[in-house]
Amino acid sequence: MSVGSVTRGRASASQNIYWLFVIPLLALVTVLYAYPIAKVLWISFSDPVLGLQNYEKLITSGTIQRILWRTLRICVIVTLLSVIIGYLVAYAMMHVQDQHRTWMLTLVLVSFWVSVLVRAFAWLTLLRSNGIINEWLIGLGLIDEPLDLVRNQFGVLVGMVHYMIPYAVLPLLANMKGIDTRLMSASRGLGAGAFETFIRIYLPLSLPGIIAAGLLVFIISLGFFVTPAILGGGRVLMIAEYVSVQVLITTQWGTASMLSAVLLITVFGLLFLMSRFVNLNTMFGAR
Repeated sequence: MSVGSVTRGRASASQNIYWLFVIPLLALVTVLYAYPIAKVLWISFSDPVLGLQNYEKLITSGTIQRILWRTLRICVIVTLLSVIIGYLVAYAMMHVQDQHRTWMLTLVLVSFWVSVLVRAFAWLTLLRSNGIINEWLIGLGLIDEPLDLVRNQFGVLVGMVHYMIPYAVLPLLANMKGIDTRLMSASRGLGAGAFETFIRIYLPLSLPGIIAAGLLVFIISLGFFVTPAILGGGRVLMIAEYVSVQVLITTQWGTASMLSAVLLITVFGLLFLMSRFVNLNTMFGAR
């Protein structure tokens, strides 16, 4: 028996041993994740009767269309604002001293440790009619009556953007770390100004990070429930809250499952786009 055959045999045996550890995990994922998803998909077609009547509501129900459009509009606005603010924060972090960058990164990470429920109630305290912001504006004489800053779309946008900024900062920061700064120095050496260097060199190189951050923020925003429920005050109904209403109040499981399936398919489609059009090696600066 040759040395190559022995080596291949050992490699095959090692792979078989690895599969012994992987198979139980795959079975667990199938039971705890794949089966419930399949059950939801089945209910969307079978409740109350087998057919496509639940999916027909996407075309015939004005209420569902308004909720889907509102969810899409809010998620797009949140994504744009989060990516813009996140880009500014990440860009600033890349152009400060290491000690300051560490402090800034710590502040970004701290936000992950604060519960979304706590954040929502904090913004409710700040934005309500007798809250700190309105009292401050009235005290400065800028307004005569309190502004409606909460229990509307504005309050929902503020709360969601505040929550999503760290999710935009981290992919952008990881991407910017992989950009070769010598390219900017070469551009400046060839006579380009700071703005032209940024537009023609830095911004295109950071585009993978922008796309990744945008998709990540949009995907997470689609499933927001607590923030719209508290800061929207029941007036800004998004798809996740509407699913909850269908399950807990009206008990229309077919409609709720259909909307959940639409949301799930949308998320998987966006993840597919991310895998197709975003080079993760480039985004994370791999060499």
